[in-house]
Amino acid sequence: MTDAPDPLDDFRCRKDAHFASGRGPIRGEALEAFAGLKYYPPDPALVFRLPLERGDGAEITLQTSSGEPRQMQEFGSVLVPFGDGEATLTLYAPPGEEAPGSLFLPFRDAGSGSESYGAGRYLDAPTFEREDGLWVSLDFNLAYHPYCAYGDGWTCPLPPSGNWLNQVVRAGERLP
Repeated sequence: MTDAPDPLDDFRCRKDAHFASGRGPIRGEALEAFAGLKYYPPDPALVFRLPLERGDGAEITLQTSSGEPRQMQEFGSVLVPFGDGEATLTLYAPPGEEAPGSLFLPFRDAGSGSESYGAGRYLDAPTFEREDGLWVSLDFNLAYHPYCAYGDGWTCPLPPSGNWLNQVVRAGERLP
């Protein structure tokens, strides 16, 4: 009997291999020296399955790193029970998306700029149906830096102030 690979380790290895291949955002001398991304140790306490409070689907403009606005719709929000306090976070979908399989969660935390990328990180949140409505899976161990953290020439949405957390989220990608 063989052990199946750990999904988080597998995800991280595949991402590092993608970046090392030159298909990611790292270029030039940085690519030559690339030895893999840095991650926090996995933390099962930062994995949540939460009911989604549907929003009105209002279309909003997220500011970006390049100044080019990005249109999104506020799909809904979740109340995340972090160990040191709850936080309500807004999740987004492309405009007009009625039944997304995954939602976009841009966020900043108290470690942004010192422990992780200063502009914030992202999380892709798969959705699933239950008898009592739509739910999302939030695994902060999969939180990642946007491509603009690694090089110029990328347009990255910035987390709106409502998704700025007062606590440090020590999960996912981190600064070297």
